Amino acid sequence: MKLKLKNVFLAYFLVSIAGLLYALVQLAEQLRQKDLRISQLQADLRRPPPAPAQPPEPEALPTIYVVTPTYARLVQKAELVRLSQTLSLVPRLHWLLVEDAEGPTPLVSGLLAASGLLFTHLAVLTPKAQRLREGEPGWVRPRGVEQRNRALDWLRSRGGAVAGEKDPPPPGTRGVVYFADDDNTYSRELFEEMRWTRGVSVWPVGLVGGLRFEGPRVQDGRVVGFHTAWEPNRPFPLDMAGFAVSLPLLLAKPNARFDATAPRGHLESSLLSHLVDPKDLEPRAANCTRVLVWHTRTEKPKTKQEEQLQRQGRGSDPAVEV
Repeated sequence: MKLKLKNVFLAYFLVSIAGLLYALVQLAEQLRQKDLRISQLQADLRRPPPAPAQPPEPEALPTIYVVTPTYARLVQKAELVRLSQTLSLVPRLHWLLVEDAEGPTPLVSGLLAASGLLFTHLAVLTPKAQRLREGEPGWVRPRGVEQRNRALDWLRSRGGAVAGEKDPPPPGTRGVVYFADDDNTYSRELFEEMRWTRGVSVWPVGLVGGLRFEGPRVQDGRVVGFHTAWEPNRPFPLDMAGFAVSLPLLLAKPNARFDATAPRGHLESSLLSHLVDPKDLEPRAANCTRVLVWHTRTEKPKTKQEEQLQRQGRGSDPAVEV
């Protein structure tokens, strides 16, 4: 009996020793793995961080040609300063500023020279028959038609530049053309959205048409209709700020122009109908779910006190440019 108990204790002792040795081996392996991981982390900390992905060189980007009609009024300089400072944030951009005037004015010439932008200065006077008459609301007649068409003429090598870059883009230039009025508000993101336009790209415009926004409706990446309240059956119920056109497409369609005789609200359609079918429009801005441009308007300044002082011969110094 004593011998059997001794054998049992011996067997128990040997099994315990074996279990202990196994546990020690496992612990040692865990410690080794932990030391290896610490060594790897220390090596990672000593290794210099990877270089960030470099954006394309500006020379590799298609040029954005921004066409802006402008006319003389008290807030003209304020509007153009605001727009020029937005445009200055955008690489590879060429500003085509077109005055509604017989020739360049000192105010606009000085502003362009000080802007630091690559620009072309153009000027053409709107015919008297197309001008708004006293008391007419702005929507009665299309505005900026002659000025936008003069910019198209320059892009098509028909001359007309009065200052800045006078040579039009050479054949084969990659670019996109955008019609940016001087009183709108633009996110700089918008310009990168349009830069790689292949035909005609589109997006929503905020605070226009009596709506919070209007623009294309997109399904499965294709334009299937338009969110608009006023005359939705127009061929292209888009705001001027809501599309861009590739430069090669414009140059390939020399008869595509804005029609000064187009019915109210059809000015955009008068150009786009020569360029693209609605089903081939290219939605941008997250499938037209983001607003990156707003149809804002500056309130007309009240100058009754200025007029009163002028009658007294004490008006503001006209030599101070506003």
